[in-house]
Amino acid sequence: MDLHSLTLFVEIVDCGNLSQAARKLKMTRANVSYHLAQLEKSVGAQLVRRTTRRVEPTEVGMRLYEHGRNIQNEVLAARETITSLGQGLQGRVGISVPSGYGQMVMSDWLIEFKRLYPGIVLDVLFENRADNLRDEVDIAIRVIQEPPLSLIARSLGNVRYLACASRAFAEQHGLPRTLFELRSAPVITAGVVGRQLRLAAYQGNERQEVMLEPTLISEHFPFLREGILAGLGIGLVPDYVVQDKIATGEMVTALEEYRLSIFGTHMYLLYMPNRHQTRAVRTCIDFLLDKARGQPAD
Repeated sequence: MDLHSLTLFVEIVDCGNLSQAARKLKMTRANVSYHLAQLEKSVGAQLVRRTTRRVEPTEVGMRLYEHGRNIQNEVLAARETITSLGQGLQGRVGISVPSGYGQMVMSDWLIEFKRLYPGIVLDVLFENRADNLRDEVDIAIRVIQEPPLSLIARSLGNVRYLACASRAFAEQHGLPRTLFELRSAPVITAGVVGRQLRLAAYQGNERQEVMLEPTLISEHFPFLREGILAGLGIGLVPDYVVQDKIATGEMVTALEEYRLSIFGTHMYLLYMPNRHQTRAVRTCIDFLLDKARGQPAD
């Protein structure tokens, strides 16, 4: 068994299918399949089970994968140590952040990080996709109810949703006093599946739920903020989107006795458990966790 075959096997398992592994390794699928067959022959055991869409490691394959991943990580760590001797902290960090939280809260953090570590290439994606981390993404920040079991999740704190409106809207139309009064109000919120939004709310130990049909929908929270300020309706957004306008009195809140839940109430920092973390990535993770701890509590 050679290191090249072991590395190829690790990539097959990480990618989940031969075609994707072939694209990543810049090889033909037939060539990847041949090397896998040769590795299984040299080991004397079946390493993966093939389905129409994926390959899953067998018990023997999983043990070999873990050894291969550890060896690959050690090689990468040794290479990083040698190339960084006598130099400042260098490397690349790919980070995926939610469009709203990333722009309104994390932008200042990331700019500060870049000033502290000018040798690090920071590649920032503003997106709301919730799938697993991709090759170019080392760290993902997500608002979700429960983190995927396949990823390591570090808490960045709770997300508090508010029902809010511009002062002018409140003076002209009034504010909802109960959860169900929202059904007759124009609602402004983030993207929903289909036409309806399922809004859950907790009042003490009592849980209520209402289905709403928003009239202004976007994944871009700065746009939603402008829509609320323009008096277009009742916003259902995280507090960080509007808290400065509430502080100045330009916006007012409603339903304060409820704890609202829409797309998840917790912010997580996610990363792969078996992917080699460079010093740059580890430093960025620690920096972001420290920044989040310094945020005011709900």
